[in-house]
Amino acid sequence: MDIMKLLNALPSAVSQGLIWGLMAIGVYITFRILDVSDLTVDGSIATGGAVAAILIINGWNVYAALLAAFVVGMLCGLVTGMFHTFFGIPAILSGILTQLALYSVNLRILGNKANVALSVNKFRLLLSSRNVRALTLENPILILVVFGVFLVGVLYWFFGTELGCSMRATGANRNMSRAQGINTDKNIVLSLMLANGIVALAGALLAQYQGFADVGMGRGAIVIGLAAVIIGEVMFAKVFRNFALKLLAVIIGAMIYYIVIQVVLWLGLNTNDLKLLTALVVAVFLAAPHWKAKYLAGREQGKGRDGRA
Repeated sequence: MDIMKLLNALPSAVSQGLIWGLMAIGVYITFRILDVSDLTVDGSIATGGAVAAILIINGWNVYAALLAAFVVGMLCGLVTGMFHTFFGIPAILSGILTQLALYSVNLRILGNKANVALSVNKFRLLLSSRNVRALTLENPILILVVFGVFLVGVLYWFFGTELGCSMRATGANRNMSRAQGINTDKNIVLSLMLANGIVALAGALLAQYQGFADVGMGRGAIVIGLAAVIIGEVMFAKVFRNFALKLLAVIIGAMIYYIVIQVVLWLGLNTNDLKLLTALVVAVFLAAPHWKAKYLAGREQGKGRDGRA
């Protein structure tokens, strides 16, 4: 096999991993901090891409388009949060309902088209896959690293504030938080809004990177997000104990995921089997902590029997 083909593909895998790593931070907020499985992300990432693409096409500044995508993503999270807290619908079903509704909303945003082109030749974009091997400041890897560090820094500061700590407490123990006078419903809604805002922001970056916004670009996003979270935790749990480092581990997990996918494709996997591979990779990393715990428990039992003998 030609190793050069793999090496040429790695910069693209790293840049995609960085984008999806930003999205995975949104998944981490709901999955680990809030302790809720939010399926809204499959729709909100496409919403962010669609909003940014249409605004840039209509002459908006790219940074204003990114901010608008973030705000619209927060509105998506608000809908899910209201379904869950105000209407009493289970969180996972709330996410599914919002995700389902967003498919039609995204089509409307895109002008009833399945996808809209966003060429770097016509519009001033923040990043493009065309520059992924360029040794310039326009290289998307450099831009995304700056984005990632900035986002991790902001979230580290935010979750250290009184509001951020109350949101973390809500996820850790909702009943105890309520007993301490914390408005848990408000914190759940705010967490979902923040998470989906970040996911939509990642969608806006993804649309620019790939050169188009597609109504189905978020299909399977929750699986990739969970893969990044689990890979980061499995590989760096003992090393990264600080909250900021845990967020950084999620981004690294997404990069590892995409590098693994690229290596397997280089080895000759049929692209039609990519979804199967994704499911297997996630299953392996999800099962790793369980089997590791069983293995360690077995060793401890074995030592105990040896001691009694």
